[in-house]
Amino acid sequence: MNVFSVDLTQSLFAAASLQTGQLETLANEALKNGIDRYIAKDYEGAVKKFKRAIGLGSNSEYATDAADYLANAYLQLGDTENALDAYKTAIRLNPFRDDMHGKLGNLYYAEERYKEAEDAYKEAVRINPTANNYYSLGQVYLSTERYTEAETQFNEVLRLEPESPNGNFGIGLALSMQGRYEDAIHQFEQAIEIKQDFYDAYAEIGYAYADLGEMDKAQDIVDFLETQEEGTLADTLSRYMYKVDPPKMVFAQSASTFSFLMASKTPLSALDSYLADANASKTFTLVIQFDKEMDRESVENVMNWQISRAIGQGPGQAYNFSLPIPSTEITLTPIPDSVYYNENKLTATVFFKIQQNASADGTIDPLHIEFKFIGKDSFGYEMDPNYDQFTGFSGSA
Repeated sequence: MNVFSVDLTQSLFAAASLQTGQLETLANEALKNGIDRYIAKDYEGAVKKFKRAIGLGSNSEYATDAADYLANAYLQLGDTENALDAYKTAIRLNPFRDDMHGKLGNLYYAEERYKEAEDAYKEAVRINPTANNYYSLGQVYLSTERYTEAETQFNEVLRLEPESPNGNFGIGLALSMQGRYEDAIHQFEQAIEIKQDFYDAYAEIGYAYADLGEMDKAQDIVDFLETQEEGTLADTLSRYMYKVDPPKMVFAQSASTFSFLMASKTPLSALDSYLADANASKTFTLVIQFDKEMDRESVENVMNWQISRAIGQGPGQAYNFSLPIPSTEITLTPIPDSVYYNENKLTATVFFKIQQNASADGTIDPLHIEFKFIGKDSFGYEMDPNYDQFTGFSGSA
């Protein structure tokens, strides 16, 4: 045996070990200095220290944490791409840290880069199939409208953590996005049974009721959240209700020049003395109040309006109260001349002509002239079919 060779090998190993130890010490010192600068909000200085920590101790168990801190410092600087690279460095240093895959996925998700987020979350699930990782993957599926796949992930969450509300909550979201609102409400209620102050679940119940058109129940949720939750859930839900609630005609204003409350067999001359002359015509207005913001182009498109004699089936709802119509009765043009929308007052002013007959004895039933609108509101929602028409008799639909 060559004793000198053995001694040389041992000396080299000892030197290498000493060097490695020194590097780790320097790396840890850089990491601590980086954390201090991060806390002091010196993010650029922190970036330099974290980079130094990674370079000096790439084989250290703390190197991955340094890369994690580096990503956070870049995020504070608004540098998303370098933050993504930092998380990728953390994964390269330790590919078995599922939390690093998860954080990379979270950043991709925040940037709406869903395919990359999905890949990152799938890897996190493969490494460590926890409820949290399944939940994150389910959120990506929700965002990409793959609701059945999302439901599968949330069922895994429920299986792994039945005592947590997250599984039921996630399933509820998947069901709600499929239009299965009643089933979704049941899941949200299950989540609330587990966590009674789970106000997000209450809000989702409110959204489901709004989508079902049950605005009274949705309003009950708003009222509850206003008393229990200090955030913005109640206000956001209320705004959503306003958006999805189909627009309605509320009433016609007295500012209208058309006397829509006059009874049947009203002489045209009673509407305006100018119509006492044979074949005379007069432009009238009906000012209709809506309950929400309307789409101007839709309202002012005369083809979205129809003026006709009411054919209501209820008692007294039909034109001339369903009695025989006199030969003197005039007929209105079904399409108005023009319509003006006032976005400040949420009103539509309908301009239309009434023309006297040749014998100057024309009559009309103003109470049962129907004004119908088939347009949309500013959010693109169509009129509530129960409130898309006005007659003086009914007051609205």
